Amino acid sequence: QVQLVESGGRLVQAGDSLRLSCAASGRSFSDYPMGWFRQAPGKEREFVAAISWSGTFYADSVKGRFTISRDNAKNMVYLQMNSLKVEDTAVYYCAAKRGTLGSRREGEYDYWGQGTQVTVSS
Repeated sequence: QVQLVESGGRLVQAGDSLRLSCAASGRSFSDYPMGWFRQAPGKEREFVAAISWSGTFYADSVKGRFTISRDNAKNMVYLQMNSLKVEDTAVYYCAAKRGTLGSRREGEYDYWGQGTQVTVSS
């Protein structure tokens, strides 16, 4: 069992940077591929980024602007977001999945946090 708690979301201006954090509890955190997803108002939840032992990958919409990282010693996952745009406004969720590889599919993730709101104003 893994419990996830996101933090760091807030109101920022377009062009700003923001780092989201996800604190994980549970055994063998380092074994879990981790992902970030987001859900904008009126839209479905979408993939943002994922990290596992094999590396990282990103949605095209955030590639080059966002960076996912993890600190296994601290049981933490981070999402560094640079050059934020109004369209990045959403609730951001941290997720963990069993297995060895990350995924773009939210249905493959087993554990989810409660989300943190990021609002980007123009």
